[in-house]
This record gives sequence, structure tokens and C-alpha cells, in this order.
Amino acid sequence: MIVRESRRRFLGQTSAFVIGGSISPFAFAETLAERKKKRLYTAVKWGMIEGVQSVTGRFELCKELGFDGMELISPPSGFTIAQVQEASQRTGMPIHGLVNEKHWQVRLSSSLVNERAQAVKILKQAIRDAHLYGGDSVLLVPGMVTSDEETHDLVWRRSIQGIREALPIASRLGVRVLIENVWNGFCETPDLLRDYLDEMASPWVGCYFDLGNAQKFAPTEEWIRVLGSRIVKLDVKDWSRQDGFCKIGDGDVDWPAVRSALDDISFTGWCTAEVEGG
Repeated sequence: MIVRESRRRFLGQTSAFVIGGSISPFAFAETLAERKKKRLYTAVKWGMIEGVQSVTGRFELCKELGFDGMELISPPSGFTIAQVQEASQRTGMPIHGLVNEKHWQVRLSSSLVNERAQAVKILKQAIRDAHLYGGDSVLLVPGMVTSDEETHDLVWRRSIQGIREALPIASRLGVRVLIENVWNGFCETPDLLRDYLDEMASPWVGCYFDLGNAQKFAPTEEWIRVLGSRIVKLDVKDWSRQDGFCKIGDGDVDWPAVRSALDDISFTGWCTAEVEGG
């Protein structure tokens, strides 16, 4: 397995930056005991891992670089449940959750009844997959505001109805459905997203908060304080009005303010980098 030095340095620095500004870029050399003391646990999106074909090889690479666990996708693509379970056991790298890869194409907010039913079926399977892998969450985009057939109000009502259909299996298997804030025309203010989550009134629904996506609409730290304990996990990337999505630290996200806001809400949990891979 060949890993370019630039790749090692980039991912190592990314991991260290996420955890805190005072941590060395070589934090991936820390001991297991030190890692257990962390408040934040790091991973990368599955699609970021390039140049390694085998499932076990990907797990080994992320472990070598100092990440704490893995996030995969559902439905599986290029791997089997058995391969994932073996890789996790061999490396000691847990799978903290899955991303529902079909939520954009097959939407809970669709104007087509059959498509909405299919979206619920896909979500339920993602919950089952997460449970089989040992994960505790499924990242979900609940819909997209597109036209008169998918207005903000319709996305709100249809997606809540679909998510509620999946909650019995989520609660039985111990897997949370986590809503990501994305550029989909839906709940693009912290107050709206807070109220949307609260309407479902379920401990099995929370927020998978994307730090970079939020910055376009309001300062990321403002979102954090409004959403509070609804935030269960973090997607980590940066964004600027001038350059769009960019390397972590090069955009408009005020990272010291973000860390302060996370402290204010006593956040602890998984944060997964979502930047250019390779």
C-alpha cells in the first residue's frame, strides 16, 4: 500500500485541526489511552479515501492516519457486510454510521406517492445496514424544494410523515435518523431547522450538522447555539463567499468561535471530514 506523503500530511493536519487548535499535526501518533480522553472523534467520508481498493485497506489507512472510526454508505457499493465486519474487527476501527446515498434521487418529499414509499423503504434498509455494521446513525437529507410540487411546506410535511414511518425500526435497533443541513432550499435558517426537528418530537431524530454548509446562511457558531443538543454529529468542511468550498481553515468559518459554541452546548461525538479526497 503506497500513501503519498502529501496525503498523510493533509489528513493528519485535518484531523488535528478538527480536534483543537493546539494539537500537533502529528496527533495521529497518540496512544489509545489519549484518544479515549477526546471529546471529538474523527472520521472521513468513504468517498474521500482514494488509491486503496480493498475494504480492509481503507480501514487500515484511516487507522494509520489517526482517525477514530469509519463512516460508510447505504446501499453498499463495492463492499459487502461481511467485508466491512471483518475489516472493522481486524483493525479495531468502529463504523459510527452510514450516509443514505439515495436520498437525493429518491426523495421523501417527492410529489409521487410511489417514490415517497420507496424512499421510506430505502431509509428503513439504511437503518438495518447501520445496525449490522455496528453504527448508530443514518445521515438523511429529508427532501428538496424544487417547484410547486415540492414547496417548503410540502417537503416539511411529507418528509416528517416518511421519517415517522421509519422510527419504530430505528428505536428497535438503536439507530438515530440524523438530518443534515444542505443547500436544498429547505430549513436554511437555524430557527427553521430547530422547529422542524422539534416537530418530530422523537429521541431517534436529531441533526447531523454540517459546519461548512451552514456558513452560507448565518455564522456557523450561531447555528450551533440555536440547535444546541439537537446536534448529534458533525460534518466538517469550510466555505467562503469568494471561493466556495475550500480546505478547512481557508474559508469564512470562524473556527475558534465554532469551538467555543460547541463547548457552550457541551458537544461531544463524531465529526467527519467532507473535503476533497486523495
